[in-house]
Amino acid sequence: MASLDDTVDAAFEPLRGRPGVDRTAAVVSNLADYGFVWVVLALWKARRRGPRRRRAVLALGAAGVSSLVASRAAKSMVARQRPEEHLEANVRVPTSSSFPSGHTLAAFCTAVVLAETDTQTAVYGTFAAAVAASRVHLRAHHPTDVVGGAVVGTVLGLGLRPVVDLLTPGARAGRRRGGRGDGQGMGTQSYLLQQL
Repeated sequence: MASLDDTVDAAFEPLRGRPGVDRTAAVVSNLADYGFVWVVLALWKARRRGPRRRRAVLALGAAGVSSLVASRAAKSMVARQRPEEHLEANVRVPTSSSFPSGHTLAAFCTAVVLAETDTQTAVYGTFAAAVAASRVHLRAHHPTDVVGGAVVGTVLGLGLRPVVDLLTPGARAGRRRGGRGDGQGMGTQSYLLQQL
């Protein structure tokens, strides 16, 4: 595991110290801190009454509580030391143990549960992957910490998603496979905005 961490960390090294890359990593990491970006996204989805609002609220709550419990339980069992050197950036200094990455676990879990379409799953999953990369870039975590967080978060999200769907009937009706049926007669921009 240490050799894998060293190999991946070395691949990030040429990017560290580049102001644009460092700033981007800090912004992405901060957006995921305390689930900020997911709360904003859920509020956007919940802007109108109906089953989609109920689903957004339930998905956010289920993902938030579950990922927090899973992260704390795993961290207490593993108690792994964080990387010795942290990249100087405007991000909150972590105080918990390193494995798994809580930011990554929560991001992947919420990305899976909050998404209503295949398109949203891909977009949210891409952001979750960016969160994972930012944590390695900033040396807040070892690479295997974010891999563990991604795996646990994805599995947790896949388990929660059908439960959330079951408890909010009608919220995803006609929206599977990227909501293709809903896009008829819409402009491309309107359709894409609806998907987000």
